[in-house]
Amino acid sequence: MQQLQFKKDIHAPAQKVYETMLGLKDKASYEYWTAAFNPTSTYEGNWEKGSKILFVGTDENGKKGGMVSEVAEHRPADFVSIRHYGFLDGDTEITTGEQVEKWAGGHENYRFEEHNGTTTVTVEMDTVEDYLDYFHNTYPKALEKLKEVSER
Repeated sequence: MQQLQFKKDIHAPAQKVYETMLGLKDKASYEYWTAAFNPTSTYEGNWEKGSKILFVGTDENGKKGGMVSEVAEHRPADFVSIRHYGFLDGDTEITTGEQVEKWAGGHENYRFEEHNGTTTVTVEMDTVEDYLDYFHNTYPKALEKLKEVSER
């Protein structure tokens, strides 16, 4: 696995950016910025440390898919760490097998650092080589959408 890092400066307080990114006050704000990955992106579950959370969307045939994950760490408006440990295939959670082993233990971390009313969001994520180009192209677009919705 390789680790990627993306940063975005957002002219809003860390608390607001954090709440917007996770969809804590309005899930639609999460769905807005993650639509860059899949127009139907959402999550099922909650952001409490130790809880299971599913990151889901539907494909062009209407089939549900996504990641089965755990909130490994959660310090409000500071740091959130998600550990991916499986896939969702329709309504079936797949947590073993060759495909899962490629991603097993991979993390996606969000850091929020505020200076003079501007928050720098840093995303660090582990990914497999097959997805490097996808994330290099898509994550900056997603963070631009997060900036747009956070600065409203």
